[in-house]
Formats: sequence, structure tokens, C-alpha cells
Amino acid sequence: MTMRGSAIAASAMMATALLGGAAAAQADNSTAWSNGASKEQVESESSVSSYWTENRMEDAKPGSTLMPDGREVGIGNDPVAGIPTTIKGQQAERDANPGAKTEPVQQHAAAENPVSHIGKVFFTLGGADYVCSANSVVSDNENTVATAGHCLKDGAGAWASKFAFVPAYQNGEAPYGVWAATALYATSQWERSGNISYDTGFAVVSNPNGSASLSDTVGASGVAFNQPRGLEYKAFGYPAGPPYNGAYLYSCSGTAIQDSFGQSQSQGIPCDMTGGSSGGPWFIGSSSTGVQNSVNSFGYSTVPNTMFGPYWGASIQDAYSRASNS
Repeated sequence: MTMRGSAIAASAMMATALLGGAAAAQADNSTAWSNGASKEQVESESSVSSYWTENRMEDAKPGSTLMPDGREVGIGNDPVAGIPTTIKGQQAERDANPGAKTEPVQQHAAAENPVSHIGKVFFTLGGADYVCSANSVVSDNENTVATAGHCLKDGAGAWASKFAFVPAYQNGEAPYGVWAATALYATSQWERSGNISYDTGFAVVSNPNGSASLSDTVGASGVAFNQPRGLEYKAFGYPAGPPYNGAYLYSCSGTAIQDSFGQSQSQGIPCDMTGGSSGGPWFIGSSSTGVQNSVNSFGYSTVPNTMFGPYWGASIQDAYSRASNS
């Protein structure tokens, strides 16, 4: 796997040698998307919360290092198109203002104030600690978080453990606490083969104080599925690879383009965020108040400053529905 310096642009810098000879993707007319996967988390909430000390959070490695290599990532069929669906978001019951940012060194991505419903996720796999980004999304259970598939399951490999969401994280501070996951959900395409075109997952979390739901506490973004391609997006995340340090929230904006290599059915926007921003939300439009329609997923070493995110079609909608209704 080829990297840009020591960082992975968003989620993975796929090796150039893996990009040649891509066959034209064919339409996927199967119904396999309806058979997703899930995993209940067995750790107690208290054990997960106590595990993620400030030092462990700071030392966690970007989850992008878990991305499947070229032998596992298929080109991917076109995600099944379903009925265009938009679900409105939910505001927090009280004003959720985690405070102003401490201005970090400015890079190409824009530094942002903390956003109450956007945060970092921390998890363990293979005995190592990892970090990604995530977002609270509207759901029937009011406790659902959207992130990248590789931030909760190692492709066809193991599921994450000690998975926790920290909304509005900033420089070691967790203003709303550490929300431990009770269950993780992935698409069948990601769970079975690590298909990069379906790199999205959802976690159901529980309140560390046992009272208000996540949506009531920090708010929840609306979601949209089966939308037109080529939309305008604003993406958020916590890049941790140089020149960033994972302490602050950043954003990128732009018009989505197709994967010119044909290695996925994902779309790309201009962005130089690095590993750690994986799983951060893509909002349709120009602000964090829009509906979410993708996540930070991967980048190519030969396509600098471009972040790719999966198309949210019927399979990802199914994974969302299963998590939302759990």
C-alpha cells in the first residue's frame, strides 16, 4: 500500500500498481444487500468508558491503517439504486455548544469550531487502539452513529471491540462524555469482502449517564439515500496524520466527481485530510446542518488532495435502517 509520506489521505492510499486494468462495473441486480451483518458489543459501558483515558485517545492509531489491501478490495458493482429518501434531522433538546476552537495551524482543509453531533470514535482491533471520525444521525432509537465500515470491522476479518463515540471532541476534551457502543452494523458487501464501494457502518450507543438519548443530548443529522451523483458536499473529520494531529475538527468542500480509476463506485471531493478523518460525515450543501449522504473513506496516492466517499444506495440504507430500529 502506497502512502503519501507517513499519512493516509483520509482512509487509504491505494497502491498505484493496483489501479490498472479495471473492468467496467456492471449493474448489481442481486438482493444480497438486504442481508447485512451486525455484532453486539459485550463489554460493559463502564469498562469501555474507563478504558478510553485521555492518553489512550491521544495514542490511538488512525483507523485508515486497517483498510483492506488490493487483494481484498474488489472493483465493486454499482450500488443498487433504491427510492430517493431523505429523513430530517433532530436538534438537541438544549443548546449544544461545546465551545470555541483553539486555532491550530491552518492547512488546506478549513479549521472548524467543534460541532456537537460530530466527534471521534475509538476502538480496538487485534490488541491495538484506533481512532476514526463519526456523526450522530437521526434514528428511531435516537442513539445511532454513522462512520466508515473499516472503523468498526476489518473487512471480512474481525469486528471492533471497546467501540466508543466522543461527540464534540477537542484536544483531549470530551464535553458530552464517552458513549459506548451496544451494537455495530455493516453492509453485507463490506462484511463479506471489504468492498470499498460500501465502506459505511453504523453503531448504536448508550448514554454514559443513563439518561437522555444521543439525539436529545447533541442533536442528530438527517440522512439521505439514493440521491443524484455529482452533488455539492461539505465533509468533516479529525485528521490525525501529519501535518494534522487529530486534536481538532476540519472540513473540506466541493463538487463530487466519479472515481476516474474505476476501482470503486465512490465519489471524490477536493480534500487533503489524512488518516483519522475516516468515517467523518459528508453533508449535502455547505454546512454541518445539511443531511448526511456519505463518509470519508479513502484516497489514491496518484490523485492528491482528493477524498473519496461511498455512494449511499440501498445496501447502506438497509444497514442504517437495521441500526436505527434496533
